[in-house]
Amino acid sequence: AKTLFPYTTLFRSIQMMHPKLRAEVAGIYDEICEALKGRAFCRFSYTLRTFREQDELYCIGRTKAGKKVTNAKGGYSYHNYGLALDIVLIVDQKTAVWDIKSDFDGDGKPDWMQVVHIFKSHGWDWGGDWRFTDYPHFQKSFGYKISDLLEMHKAKKYDSNGYLSI
Repeated sequence: AKTLFPYTTLFRSIQMMHPKLRAEVAGIYDEICEALKGRAFCRFSYTLRTFREQDELYCIGRTKAGKKVTNAKGGYSYHNYGLALDIVLIVDQKTAVWDIKSDFDGDGKPDWMQVVHIFKSHGWDWGGDWRFTDYPHFQKSFGYKISDLLEMHKAKKYDSNGYLSI
């Protein structure tokens, strides 16, 4: 994959995904790099998140200062199972941007929406389609509801690497 940020960061982000998604996510990243030819590139900002990390994010805007960033407590996010990732565009190799309308490469298509199209073409759900919009979020559930995943977690249905056996 063409990377404009340290390869180890990308590799680590992808390796944290559920094993069933790693190769697909790497391929999607290659497609994104082909689509974005200008001043912006895509970074995977969050992939796997522990239940504790999720709970800490859930507190923001509730018991901690800041604007709410999630409606999901620990165990209730696809991130907690390695089935979700968040993105950010990096412009001019330094500025993080969450603008879904800008066309940084001048091809007549908003760069963010090109990324959305690529993920959707692989069967991923986009948080921008939800009532509580979450533009950076993409997830692939394999047909599992979050309640199914939480029950599997409680039943300790993990593979040898600590991921749910799905």
